[in-house]
Amino acid sequence: MTKNNIKELSIQVNLNGLSFCILNRTTNTIEYLNKVSFNQKLTPYDTLNRLKAELSNNIIFSDDFDDVTILHQNELSTLVPKPLYSENNKADYLKFNSKILRTDFITKDDITINDSVNVYVPYVNINNFIFETFGEFIYKHTSTVFIDLMLQNRSIAHKETKVIINVNEATLDILVIGDDQLKLINTFDYNTKEDFIYYVLFVFEQLSLDVENHEISLVGNINKGDDLFNILYKYVRHVAILETNYNFKFSDKIDKENLNHHYLILNSF
Repeated sequence: MTKNNIKELSIQVNLNGLSFCILNRTTNTIEYLNKVSFNQKLTPYDTLNRLKAELSNNIIFSDDFDDVTILHQNELSTLVPKPLYSENNKADYLKFNSKILRTDFITKDDITINDSVNVYVPYVNINNFIFETFGEFIYKHTSTVFIDLMLQNRSIAHKETKVIINVNEATLDILVIGDDQLKLINTFDYNTKEDFIYYVLFVFEQLSLDVENHEISLVGNINKGDDLFNILYKYVRHVAILETNYNFKFSDKIDKENLNHHYLILNSF
């Protein structure tokens, strides 16, 4: 018997919230897209319980999925040039810029486009639960998706230096590209808009970028006219939401006004 619909599920996990996306590959349609925000940063244990509740309370997740992808979003990652990478030194790479425990499981994603390795700590309890629930699945770090997308985006990756910010509810990922190469990627925690602009201007200062000339493109949880956008525009002349064009169709039930809020998960398939 031929299967009528090939469906793929992608779940983005961080300690401040969850995102879910279902792609019907047969009809090339995004059938489900939802973000669940927590009121505070949770532990991995509590995040798993919230994930279990979301999956069990919505009948849409009882479908058979041909592929499942988990995106781990945290600050516990670092990039290493592949020629310098050694499997035996994964903990050493991470410990210089992340607080890791001796018991942490450390893994990596290969980023072919710039011949690098993204070393990171996934949420192992989440992975174990997903395997028990769905069987085999793919997992990667969100910064892997972010880097790969931006280096492939020809409107971004060229000679001119550009700053791209992925805005999350409590963190921001700042990525800088110039001369077709990745110059910087870093993740910062923020609580206020003042924290937010401090880290952006800190990156500009460290890389000797000019707030009058270097452009910032924005994806993630930000809209033109909100507090974060306005404070950016106060200090940096050229600020814009990154234009996104998806090859998918979208179900009528999905709000298409804020697709940039789901930028990474929509590009995870």
